[in-house]
Amino acid sequence: MSEKDSHVVQLYAKDGSMYGVLLSPQIWDMVSRKVAPILEQALDTMYPTLASEKPEPLDDWQQFKDFWDFKYPFSAEVECKICGSKTSDWEHDPAKPFRLKNTSLSGLCVFHCMKCKATVRKKHFKDHICFEATATNTSNTVGSCGTIID
Repeated sequence: MSEKDSHVVQLYAKDGSMYGVLLSPQIWDMVSRKVAPILEQALDTMYPTLASEKPEPLDDWQQFKDFWDFKYPFSAEVECKICGSKTSDWEHDPAKPFRLKNTSLSGLCVFHCMKCKATVRKKHFKDHICFEATATNTSNTVGSCGTIID
């Protein structure tokens, strides 16, 4: 394989069927502005129910950040206690493991876990944050509180 060929590599499954295409970071940097919208349209066609979901309430999220008045520093970390999915910054994580469903100035932020479909609640209290998750197929809630400030 030449160096040129290593930037776009077709991947095949054991049975010979095409599995995907691997792009080098250099090629992706060059084509992402044109290719990303095309990929998004294709995914919306493949998964129409997700495309029709209402948009994330990012204005509410921004307002929540703008009026932050808790004693501890702001963190965009989200964690699902059902499947263990976690991100240090859900808003900028390219994998998009969580989707914002609701947020309020009271400190409650509700997310949808894309891995296990659980409802994840991040509760901001005066001196700590709690994460709770409820699986879609049960009413059981799993959660934990961690003290952030003494």
